[in-house]
Amino acid sequence: MNTNAQAAALPDVVAAYIEAVNAFDADAVIATFADDAVVNDASREFAEPASIRAWLDREIIGDKVTMDPAETSRHGNLTIVRARYDGTYDKTNLPDELVLTNYLTDAGGKITSLVIVHNQPSPY
Repeated sequence: MNTNAQAAALPDVVAAYIEAVNAFDADAVIATFADDAVVNDASREFAEPASIRAWLDREIIGDKVTMDPAETSRHGNLTIVRARYDGTYDKTNLPDELVLTNYLTDAGGKITSLVIVHNQPSPY
């Protein structure tokens, strides 16, 4: 995995997504997604543009979520971003430092899928 110092190696659309999230700019976030994109957050799937926008408005922009990328890697058209998350969301039963892994695929300059996972340490 690369460190945050190498975040410039992110595809432009992934960097734009993170920048738009951190700016609380819903229109700019939506502009990074393909029309047929799929988002899976906390095992909930959003596969229609209206449902992605509702998720975004309520749980990302509405909760003032910010992402601080800690590690990044690229595998073909898959970008993996481990980021520290913060915001005004309910933090009950969450660790003091919440690190979520974002798996983003892109094609044609747009995000085609985003999966956000709270990974557990591997036992191996």
